[in-house]
Amino acid sequence: MDIAWLLQNVPGYAVYLVIGLLVGVESIGVPVPGETAIITATIASRVSTAGFGPVGIGLAAIIGAVIGDSIGYWVGREKGDVLLTWVMRRFPKHVTPAHLAWAKALMGRYGMGTVFGGRFVALLRMLAGPLAGAMGMHYPTFLAANVLGGICWAGGTVAVVWYLGAATEQWLARAAWVLLAVLVGGGLLASRKMKQVMEAQVAEYARTHPERIDAIDPHQGHRA
Repeated sequence: MDIAWLLQNVPGYAVYLVIGLLVGVESIGVPVPGETAIITATIASRVSTAGFGPVGIGLAAIIGAVIGDSIGYWVGREKGDVLLTWVMRRFPKHVTPAHLAWAKALMGRYGMGTVFGGRFVALLRMLAGPLAGAMGMHYPTFLAANVLGGICWAGGTVAVVWYLGAATEQWLARAAWVLLAVLVGGGLLASRKMKQVMEAQVAEYARTHPERIDAIDPHQGHRA
């Protein structure tokens, strides 16, 4: 079984469903590779035998982002401490008390801007919905930022990857895929660098606000 066979035989709706589910689950607060799925599917959609396209990928990702974030918001509103504590205990390498305290501080300072901009940062994609709900942000405000962020992030990611692929095909014909792979790899490296910058900010926040880190217990929930 090779890639060509898969592209010819996997129904397009199945690809869209997987993308929507991955992005949605990530938006609820679970660390799954939503963004990687969007990039991979968009690259694969450039093959002529693919049964799915960039518009469908973008729409599936946007819908998944909006629904997932909304679920995260309402769960956070009703059971914020329970959800966030579960995430810290279940995924301790991805979300620590320092990560949560830093994200909470951003949400308190920037509010709607954190929901919108958080779409472009893996950690905040996970935590923005639950934190917005737990901190009492009005749902219409949250929804507006959620929809705009989802459109810009998902639509922008698909558009950039798709048009880079089109451009490289014109320039290098068969070698285009090599260049596209290099460009995508560069994007992933940039994402990694962004994560390193974020981790440095989290570490600095933990250093300057130790009392806020201590107020979060991953085993018993938040302490007052």
